[in-house]
Amino acid sequence: MIVAFSVTPLGVGEDVGEYVADAVRVVRESGLPNRTDAMFTSVEGEWDEVMDVVRRAVAAVERRAPRVSLVLKADIRPGVTDGLTSKVETVERHIAE
Repeated sequence: MIVAFSVTPLGVGEDVGEYVADAVRVVRESGLPNRTDAMFTSVEGEWDEVMDVVRRAVAAVERRAPRVSLVLKADIRPGVTDGLTSKVETVERHIAE
């Protein structure tokens, strides 16, 4: 499964990069395949391990922010691995045609 999620601290002002970095650090240290862009962090793995990473990423932000918003989108396809890379490669291949 691939989960794309965004953790946003609320009540801390407009500059939230250091809080988001706490969440991304948790994801990167998990060892699961992941990718971060300007809007979301995507992580790939089995249900329990991915949701545990999301929970811990939220907790990391929650430790320093009075309120946290979580947006989550999941692609649940049993038997598919390396979706983070293969899905992008497929799109790039179509663009190149």
